[in-house]
Formats: sequence, structure tokens, C-alpha cells
Amino acid sequence: MSAPSEPAITLYRLQACPFCERVVALLEEYDLEYASRYVEPMHSDRDVVKRVAGVRSVPVIVDEETGVTMAESANIADYLEHTYGSNQNASAGVAGGDD
Repeated sequence: MSAPSEPAITLYRLQACPFCERVVALLEEYDLEYASRYVEPMHSDRDVVKRVAGVRSVPVIVDEETGVTMAESANIADYLEHTYGSNQNASAGVAGGDD
């Protein structure tokens, strides 16, 4: 028997990162369970994120349900809206510039 299952979605993020918080807000808006993995503040030390997504920037989301791994908050927001949203406008933010 397996242990209680982890949520299908994992979010790699930084504390107090506005781009990460944008993704968190959408995950909560769509009532999705997710696991937060806080990464190293120093960009060059983010080896875990690099292994998972091929980049060192955050946020990065891994959705085991759909097999999707992606970075950039704008891309993640679009993905969440199209995959889990109800075709309502997600909060519009400034694209790009992720940490």
C-alpha cells in the first residue's frame, strides 16, 4: 500500500516572489491541491529546479495529472486557466520578468 498521495501539482517557488504569488492565487482560485517546494534564493544554487524544468527561474509548475512542466508565471497562468479554469478571465498581470 502506498502512503497518502502527494498532490498532482508541485509548485517550485521563492518566498515573497510576486510571480510565484500570482500562480498561488490561481491555484487557490481554482481550488487545486498543490505542494509548495521553496527553492534556494541564490539563482545559481537552484539545482533542483534546473533538474526538473531545465531552468533556474521560478515559478515552475509540475502537473503530474497532465504531464506538464513549465516555467514563467504568464505561461503557467494561461495553462491553469485553460486546463482548470471556467473560461473566466484570470487576473491580468504583467507578463515576463520572472525571478
